[in-house]
Amino acid sequence: MTAVSERPVVPARRLTEVVGAYVALTKPKLVELLLVTTLPAMMMAADGWPSWSLVGATLVGGMFAAGAANTFNCWYDRDIDRLMSRTQGRPIPSGVVSPRAALVFGLVLAAASLALLWVATTPLATALAAVAILAYSVVYTMVLKRRSVHNTVFGAFPGAAPVLIGWAAVTGSLDWPALAFFAVVFCWQMPHFWALASRYREDYARAGVPMLSVVAGPASVGRQSVAWAWATLGATLLMGSVSPVLGWAFAIGGGLLGAWYVAESHQWLGRIRSALPDRPMRLFSVSITHMTLLSIAIAVDVLV
Repeated sequence: MTAVSERPVVPARRLTEVVGAYVALTKPKLVELLLVTTLPAMMMAADGWPSWSLVGATLVGGMFAAGAANTFNCWYDRDIDRLMSRTQGRPIPSGVVSPRAALVFGLVLAAASLALLWVATTPLATALAAVAILAYSVVYTMVLKRRSVHNTVFGAFPGAAPVLIGWAAVTGSLDWPALAFFAVVFCWQMPHFWALASRYREDYARAGVPMLSVVAGPASVGRQSVAWAWATLGATLLMGSVSPVLGWAFAIGGGLLGAWYVAESHQWLGRIRSALPDRPMRLFSVSITHMTLLSIAIAVDVLV
């Protein structure tokens, strides 16, 4: 009697690997950084703590929106991701997720995001989320990233959109404090990302992506990063002056954090000019800490 062959059992770790790959498509660390600015914007708009249901819906909707945009980015950039050491292990180049499955996953996330925001927040917040998804997925990823050295500057617009989405979710409108906070996050992104792009300039050059660190010399990247760091400090001080719910605690804390960001960018430029190891990831790490602490300072000032 011939033994009946059994269907192979898929190891549990394989399922875990696939689930982890879909999560990786959303770039969770980047999503987390984006959401860090959403909650303080909501607290400023509400002059306190908004309802838990509104906070939950806005954060989850924003997470889905950012995850959808990042998934579309991974889907479209799968060809150049194979060429870059930093991105070769992403789910599509590694073969864990097919391009078609990634595209469907991104569309589902985008639909879920807009549906949730429409039902639980405001039409303006929903519209802003839709614009942010399209701006990052289409205009930045598909049009500008491979064609223009200004791609990072445009990509900073959807990167700062969570501030506006959070504010609009509470009020259904926008106001000067929201626009000032948007300016802070917008300006902050240039030194933040140019430091990362400088660390991986050879990767971007190999892939033919005209990042500033590829097109311009290190000194030019450093000088422009210094200018945007100063702009971040200026926008921070402006936000403190136009927001009626922020007081001296934020003015001092935000000013000190902005000054730290400026000082670190100057140090990076100084190392470049002195032909020392430029260590761009130091500025990158400082930028993350800066934005996290700034968001905490806003939340504390509003509540206290």
